[in-house]
Amino acid sequence: MAWFQSSNRKVQLPAQTRPVLDDDERIANDDEDAESLKLTPTDSSVTEDQNRDPFMGVKVRRKASFHRNYIGDYLDVPSRPYLMKILEKQGDKKVLFADKVLKFTSTGKMKRRILLITDFAVYIVDPDIDALKRRISLAAVEKLCLSELSDNFLAIIIPTEYDLLIASTRKTEIVSVLVDATRSQSDYELEVLLSNSFQLKTDASADIIEVA
Repeated sequence: MAWFQSSNRKVQLPAQTRPVLDDDERIANDDEDAESLKLTPTDSSVTEDQNRDPFMGVKVRRKASFHRNYIGDYLDVPSRPYLMKILEKQGDKKVLFADKVLKFTSTGKMKRRILLITDFAVYIVDPDIDALKRRISLAAVEKLCLSELSDNFLAIIIPTEYDLLIASTRKTEIVSVLVDATRSQSDYELEVLLSNSFQLKTDASADIIEVA
């Protein structure tokens, strides 16, 4: 269960939130209820070695996620002219990741969005109106925050702007892509914070996400 706490109110986010996927985008999860071994991290700040799991064994993982092959572009971006137009306008060409996700507002409301990651930026696109809602430079991302539970929540922390909270069944791949892309562009090791309580700044104020 996740709680989004803002000022004096709390909004409950549904546990195991999943983006609504098309038939050809669904992932087999038959074995995700299998028991997993949870290891206690000695340090809550964990960074990914290039050839290792970014979670370093300290996060409860669904069994299926250990054997999932990464594809990157799950939307076939070149076949979608409006996405290509958005990228070309920003001068980006290389798509490292593309998929549908759920984005959370400061009130806990879920909105369906397209997440694009290139070698320079993160894009949030509204698929209903084919419009770019936000572009975040990779250089502006300070760290990634995840709970230690087998949920789908991922927070992207951007100190100079407001943070981004999303839910995706491909969270592990998103983390890996962001860590690798940041390292490739700047030699900076993006921090991956594993904790069941972390700070999240919305466009209005600094709030707290608590996952229990």
